[in-house]
Amino acid sequence: MIQKRTLNIALYLLSSIAVLIMVWWLMADPTAKFTESLPGLDNRGAADTVSENVEIGKKFESYSTVYKEMSETWTRFRGNDFDNISKSPVKLKDKFGPAGADIRWSLELGEGHSGATIYKGLVYLLDYSETEKADLLRCFSLADGKELWRRGYNISIKRNHGMSRTVPAITEKYILTMGPRCQVMCLDRATGNFRWGIDVAKEYLTEIPFWYTGQCPMIDNDVAIIATGGKALMIGVSCETGAKLWEVPNPDGWKMSHSSIMPFTFGGRKMYVYSTIGGLLGVAADGIDVGKILWKTPVWNHSVVAPSPVCMPDGKIFITAGYGAGAMMLQLRENSGNFTIDVLQEYLPRFGLACEQQTPVYWQGHLFGILPKDAGSLRNQFVCVDPADCKKMVWTSGPTARFGLGPYFITDNKFFILDDEGTLTIIKPSITKYVQLDQVKVIKDGADAWAPLAIADGFLLLRDSKTMVCINLNL
Repeated sequence: MIQKRTLNIALYLLSSIAVLIMVWWLMADPTAKFTESLPGLDNRGAADTVSENVEIGKKFESYSTVYKEMSETWTRFRGNDFDNISKSPVKLKDKFGPAGADIRWSLELGEGHSGATIYKGLVYLLDYSETEKADLLRCFSLADGKELWRRGYNISIKRNHGMSRTVPAITEKYILTMGPRCQVMCLDRATGNFRWGIDVAKEYLTEIPFWYTGQCPMIDNDVAIIATGGKALMIGVSCETGAKLWEVPNPDGWKMSHSSIMPFTFGGRKMYVYSTIGGLLGVAADGIDVGKILWKTPVWNHSVVAPSPVCMPDGKIFITAGYGAGAMMLQLRENSGNFTIDVLQEYLPRFGLACEQQTPVYWQGHLFGILPKDAGSLRNQFVCVDPADCKKMVWTSGPTARFGLGPYFITDNKFFILDDEGTLTIIKPSITKYVQLDQVKVIKDGADAWAPLAIADGFLLLRDSKTMVCINLNL
């Protein structure tokens, strides 16, 4: 009896130790003793400033004009309304079933993280060909993935965690691209005919960001909006003629970041909000003073900034970055046409919502995002917070649901999240709890699946560093 009791006690102790080890494994912060990972220390040399002589738009090849015309569009980075929320009425699957995802086509790409845009059955993607040593805007059929044409230019680019990173901007008339070393190219959308180009690094003495350009250009009322850094902070260029319409001075020497410009209307003024290497600013987007700095603040100054500002209707602006930067919530205020901005919250990544690469989504008065690797025990989890206090989690996805640096968006009232290795997860948007609907592997042997998602007519485009996949989500 004593031996049996001793054995039971031993088994109980072993079970308790096993449970404690499991809890520690799930909740421990494996990054606590890591040294800080600093930009530029991953075999990248000094930042580029002036590139080689590049004949922008010189290369062109046409293969076909046949494609299936569709009705919907995804016209730029973060979608038609810059919020990563599709307003399409198309009903989509929330379960993949035993057969898995309905993959319509896939294609191999140059190594990179550039996302696609879509216009009524046509897909536009900026790619880099190591064979040709060329940046190439490629046009595909959404229905079957067949390439119709490509337009580009020769330029030497070394691998640097991938090469192409940006999403083209498109309208019915124009396409605007920005290549890894800051070459901007404007084309006719329907034909690919070249209109004009600007070598931003040469013309504005811009310091090309670490890991090349991540800024996705914007077209606003047929004006190309580009954050240049260098001799000017931002410029407006006519898509029709290539004429410079306005330039924003840069007396503080603020530099180009990986972040993209976001439009924002507040206090009766439309503005362009941009998170630079140096600070945050708002530039007048219309009126007789277009191009004028309406407000700026140097309080946000970090060496690597990739997520774009999230501007909320009440004037709150959320900004975040990786490499230990954490996040900041600011409050923009307007008084008789004058603007001021104040810091409401600032914290390190382990203390609240912060993101390394992707821009959070604002939905039903809440912010949703994936925490960075240095967020302690919550690293890489998908979380929800109330902007009134971004240090308090409303919910988290939990220690068994981590997503790396992958992209996410909302369509048909569902969140689609792609993790680093090419697994697609569907969750139900909620401001009360994490509700996972389904999950499926969509890219075999996927790696570094970081590019922004795009969707139109129920066809979802996603990619990892080398492969793009089109999934039919229609019911």
